[in-house]
Amino acid sequence: MKTIGFFMIFISVSLLSCTGNASGIIFEKDAKGVIIDRFNGIPVYRNSNITGKRRHLASDGYNYGLKWQCVEFVKRYYHDYLHHRMPDGWGHARDFFDRRVPDGGLNKRRNLLQFTNGSKSKPQVNDILVFDFGRYGHVAIVSKVESDRLEVVQQNMGYRTRERFRIYRRNGKWYVDDDSVLGWLRKQ
Repeated sequence: MKTIGFFMIFISVSLLSCTGNASGIIFEKDAKGVIIDRFNGIPVYRNSNITGKRRHLASDGYNYGLKWQCVEFVKRYYHDYLHHRMPDGWGHARDFFDRRVPDGGLNKRRNLLQFTNGSKSKPQVNDILVFDFGRYGHVAIVSKVESDRLEVVQQNMGYRTRERFRIYRRNGKWYVDDDSVLGWLRKQ
């Protein structure tokens, strides 16, 4: 009986990975991999142990990063959608945020404006939210901003491609209500 239960769970999980997720998104497959979401036409891919060790390059040779890590999605989004090439194409997610750069200053490694969590500037759509957790940190693209919430789109968080965070303003500064958020980066 336990074998049948396990088999049914395995089938259910297998079907989920082929047909949709909790958001109701239907997965697609292209020549690169399984697409589980899109933002502004840029695909979000499902990660696996196999693809996570291969470098992904743009047709012009620009280094997106390791397939299908969070950094790869953010760099691919900025390159393909916003036509932005980061001068320093290397580093882990947490390395996107330079703690020496003041709020609103230029992060030269990324050629982006940088804002601390507790900034005079409210996060905007297309900003890169930088998290400091785990071994490497995490990055995501801000996909929606409301008066008290923002949504991000991200890769390499399982099937959870969208996540919402509370934002608030205190003493003239904007905060994302998550202790692991270092800040956000923005194209000039």
